Amino acid sequence: MENNAVKASKKLRRPTLSEAITPLLVMFVLLLVGRGIYGLDINPLLLISAAVASVIAYKVGLNWDDMINGVSEKIAKALPAILILVVVGAVVGSWMLSGTIPMLIYYGIEIVSPRYFYVTAFIACMILSTSTGTSWGSVATIGVVLIVIAESLQIPLPVAAASIVGGSYFGDKMSPLSDTTNLAPLAAGAQLFDHIRHMFYTTVPATLFALVVYYFMGLGITVDQQTTSATITAMKNNLDMIFNFNIFVLLPVVIIIAGSVTQKPTIPVMMLSSFVACLLAYFYQGFSLVHVFSGIVGGFTSDMIVDKGIDVGILVPEVQGLINRGGMMSMMETILLVLCAFSFAGIISKAGCLDVILTKLQEFVKGRRGLITSTMASTILMAIATGSDFLTIMIPGELFADTYKKMGFAARNLSRTLEDCGTCVVALIPWSAAGAYCSGVLGVATLDYLPYCFFGFASVTMAFICAMTGFGVMTLDQEKALQNKRRK
Repeated sequence: MENNAVKASKKLRRPTLSEAITPLLVMFVLLLVGRGIYGLDINPLLLISAAVASVIAYKVGLNWDDMINGVSEKIAKALPAILILVVVGAVVGSWMLSGTIPMLIYYGIEIVSPRYFYVTAFIACMILSTSTGTSWGSVATIGVVLIVIAESLQIPLPVAAASIVGGSYFGDKMSPLSDTTNLAPLAAGAQLFDHIRHMFYTTVPATLFALVVYYFMGLGITVDQQTTSATITAMKNNLDMIFNFNIFVLLPVVIIIAGSVTQKPTIPVMMLSSFVACLLAYFYQGFSLVHVFSGIVGGFTSDMIVDKGIDVGILVPEVQGLINRGGMMSMMETILLVLCAFSFAGIISKAGCLDVILTKLQEFVKGRRGLITSTMASTILMAIATGSDFLTIMIPGELFADTYKKMGFAARNLSRTLEDCGTCVVALIPWSAAGAYCSGVLGVATLDYLPYCFFGFASVTMAFICAMTGFGVMTLDQEKALQNKRRK
């Protein structure tokens, strides 16, 4: 048995560059043609890509067990994210039953102006995510409320979703409480607050650009004020008839925010929030235990209000569309996408395809421009190939850390580029955990909101401008001089 294992291991070899690139090219073509032109489901396209990757893996010496182990390792790393998806479904369903989301909608549709919705959504999510350090928490809380408000005000959902995602990932990128904000300097060998200060060179222009574009796009929204006012009044009357509103209904939101600020584990905090929401649904809103459990699993449905003596037929269509959401089952399609994507990523990683491509990219490192653009390309490639924000930051960070030092550039340049092209890009990829999560929670396909993610595009563009011009690029000598100045 041991001899067979040794014999099998001797057959292993590194893929050639053409072999390493083939699975990725196949995936790009399938997604471009299959999804982009024919509108085919992404999951089978990813599985076909995984099948092509398995052929390459077999050619370099991997057997079926090796490939399954590679897939299992990837899925095991993604399991916390998958569990969060399930819990988020339960949170949204229970928040609907408790009246938490309906109450925020009730006041939100009155306060938020359609013309300034995109800017408002971006800033609101930016503030919350920076305060809590979690983009996922921002999307699942205020993001859900905002997308429902956008739906009720007949605001284009793809642009609304993009502004929510952009604002949420601002905080994921800039907050000292964020995991990726801490991970990037760790991988690059930089200090946390040096890293955050250095990101202002790219993040501030990207944010201003996004806000300006969203502002002018918002001015183009035309609504019939009389019709909109009548619809809002009818919606508020319906919501007021179904739910009881007071300050205690917001307790589940407070639990989420408090848990994020104090850096408590995500899943227990969300489960506690959902549990409190269930208590409010049962004791305060008057829903039966059967409806509470059904809402957690299958989401809130308008049929649940029949037992409260309310005729569903009197509800305006907008309200019926708004309240039917949530539940763990609503996340199953998103989870399936994650499993298919990580099957592909697991095989190409196990076969060594990514190592070959990243090593090849290092050959283009010649001077500042080549160094930073190679880092950008490697980071974006990792985001596309693995769909993991952690791998997207860690692997290029470890790969280029010594190169930055040898060429005389401060590590904070590397950590900033990892965030600009990693954190800001991964949520724009449909098969990534982040992209699937945002799409699943907001109910808008990633490819639909992708063209309007101006913050992400601008962040990458600013990283490229810095590489080409030297703007905001710090050398080791400049860093040392700055440190000496601070000590005085």
